[in-house]
Amino acid sequence: MMNQVRQMMSQMGLGGMFGDPEAQPTSQWEPIRDVARRVVAAQGSDPSTSATQLSELRDAVRLADTWLDGATAFPATGGQVAVWSRAEWVEQTMPTWRRLIEPVADAMSEAMADSMSGGEGLEGALPGLDAFLRPLLKSSGAQVFGLQAGQAIGTLAASVLSATEAGLPLSGDAEQTLALVPTNVAAFADGLDQSTDDIRLYLALREVARQRLFAATPWLGPQLLTLVESYARGIRIDLSSLESAMGSFDPTNLTPESMKEMSDQLQGTLFEPQQTNEQKAVLERLETLLALIEGWVDEVVAQATKQWMPSATALAETMRRRRATSGPTEATFQALVGLELRPRRLRDAANLWAALREARGTEGRDDVWNHPDVVPTAADLDDPLGFVSGERSPAAAPVDDLDAELARLLEQAEQERDAERRGDEEDRGDDNTGG
Repeated sequence: MMNQVRQMMSQMGLGGMFGDPEAQPTSQWEPIRDVARRVVAAQGSDPSTSATQLSELRDAVRLADTWLDGATAFPATGGQVAVWSRAEWVEQTMPTWRRLIEPVADAMSEAMADSMSGGEGLEGALPGLDAFLRPLLKSSGAQVFGLQAGQAIGTLAASVLSATEAGLPLSGDAEQTLALVPTNVAAFADGLDQSTDDIRLYLALREVARQRLFAATPWLGPQLLTLVESYARGIRIDLSSLESAMGSFDPTNLTPESMKEMSDQLQGTLFEPQQTNEQKAVLERLETLLALIEGWVDEVVAQATKQWMPSATALAETMRRRRATSGPTEATFQALVGLELRPRRLRDAANLWAALREARGTEGRDDVWNHPDVVPTAADLDDPLGFVSGERSPAAAPVDDLDAELARLLEQAEQERDAERRGDEEDRGDDNTGG
């Protein structure tokens, strides 16, 4: 009977999906990479990168490092610089994706197998079917999710601009590679008023800033990955949806049509994670850290470019719209582990870092990254002025009032600096006249 069912599935085109029931569900990563590569290929031309593109990026990184030296206390990393095609981005990031996805694939495979446990109806209708289908479904659960993961990774590869735009150290090497994806950068630049050189430099600035942050805070990258793993490991599948799909399945009528119908139902309803209280806590911490990273990058790059790059303000707004609307990174994490990022938190984080710089200077702002226990929390994003002053209020001020107060303080500080500069210039003029 086993051979007959396998042969039937093969005829239906499901053999590749269900695979070998004896295989380890999480060991079959070649198909995931292949799916991601096929998705990339379907997006259109993905030309190999050129020596000219690499040379242009290296020039941009050198200039970015020079500008950032005055905007952050974190030193340059001197890491490797690369330009990747979309397919190369998939290859370079796949080891880290595997680490993040594997706990979810395990949960899927166990849920599929558990759906058959205690199947008295199946045993009564067809003795031995439960024993056969359990390992088969366990294998298929991981593989069906693997196809979904490959689709999500390939979709992200077709739009992501750099190695760390997702906010995670995805390249997986000890010294993170600083990389842009020129094909996606060109698509991003299409329709923008800024020059190609300015866009490349602005993206290099953001990438260099992230790399400096990850290098200077060795706890940050591992904690981010651990949080994603922890969240994924706690995922539980909505077995009621699975049971609903299985309820219409007649084990005495093993036809290609009935099996295909069950497969379609499973793929449409299986992957609905139910958040536990522990997951919600992990998710809040993860969202906060990702917001703090991007908010810090926004703040540092704004400081680095304010004297040298007039187009940076418009490009910063373009990046904010990209995060809030198209959100390729957010969509991918939503599909893989149910992570929903909130753009509003990014703005709050940027405001907090700016307020810290005004109060404590660049080094004081960056010192906050020294240890995870002193990094701002979600509550601190609601009350950044309280965090800066060290007097956190029990209830944060209304967000609109808070934004207005921050804007007033920053404008006042800028006016004071302008007055000091004018005073210095007048003093120098008096000295020259007197001399």
